[in-house]
Amino acid sequence: MTPSNSPTTLFASRISGTGSAFPEGRLTNQELAVRVDTSDEWIRERTGISERRIAKPGDPNEFNSSLGYRAALKALEMAGKRPEDIDQILYATCSPDTLVPSTACWLQAKLGAKRAWAVDINAACSGFLYGLSMADTFVRAGQSKTILVVGAEVLSSFVNWEDRTSCILFGDAAGAAIVERTSSDSPQRILSSHLHSDGTLTDLLGMPAGGSRSPVTADTIALKQNFLQMKGREVFKVAVKTLADFAQTAIETNGFKAEDIDWFIPHQANLRIIEAVANRLDFPMEKVLLNVERYGNTSAATVPTMLDEAVRDGRIKPGHLVLLDVFGAGLTYGSILMRW
Repeated sequence: MTPSNSPTTLFASRISGTGSAFPEGRLTNQELAVRVDTSDEWIRERTGISERRIAKPGDPNEFNSSLGYRAALKALEMAGKRPEDIDQILYATCSPDTLVPSTACWLQAKLGAKRAWAVDINAACSGFLYGLSMADTFVRAGQSKTILVVGAEVLSSFVNWEDRTSCILFGDAAGAAIVERTSSDSPQRILSSHLHSDGTLTDLLGMPAGGSRSPVTADTIALKQNFLQMKGREVFKVAVKTLADFAQTAIETNGFKAEDIDWFIPHQANLRIIEAVANRLDFPMEKVLLNVERYGNTSAATVPTMLDEAVRDGRIKPGHLVLLDVFGAGLTYGSILMRW
């Protein structure tokens, strides 16, 4: 946990700008049903997804870093900042432009953020919250004033389009946030963050080939090990429990109750998971922010894109308590409570 209201802390952090970006291409359930043995009804019933955005392969305007760039520009504009104001870039992704160099460095070059140091974070779907927590820590420690945190994915490059249990879930997107220094007693700040990982559950969701442990070869390609693989039922059970537990931890740590939360933004993996979590927390779905129907599971981008949407359309207002909650491959988990 990293509380930003410690009596010894001079600074706290707040999000002053958000942005999001999506590929132009849409893939509906009906179109997907032409590729694999599925149907719009089957997908909707099990996931709540009706369509997802898919980047055009080879299009430089829809590379991971290009989506991140577009989202970052919007976040900078909202915050009233310039690229040269950025101290560091924390880029959450598990579908990078390249393994080396980092996608964060690709983005730095596109932005012209010459002062910033840049690094990728791979915590899968939890990556944006991991980055947000790290940014909060750097700001509170007095090391940074302005940090760009991005969550972006082009997971369509790593999806097995013959596997109907996984290809129906994922989409491409980018979300970004500007995290700025504020006073430790500011009403608008990140209140606390809570992160955890469980490496004993690595087999539930991952991509077996593609790293130094198992490089991409003709054999691994034939076995489709260079694509995402998931044990859906097991992931569902773990996701519901961890999302509920970490949401409750964030609420209780700050002395609140579930009814005090104005908006809940969970990882947009599956509507059934989200409904089960809300039920466990006795939290009304009217206060749960959702975009999974339109975009599917965009991994590290789900929370920042939903946050940006709700800020821009006015649902999230100054003074609102906003709870962010995620889980991802690794397995990784996390929650953040903030006062907007």
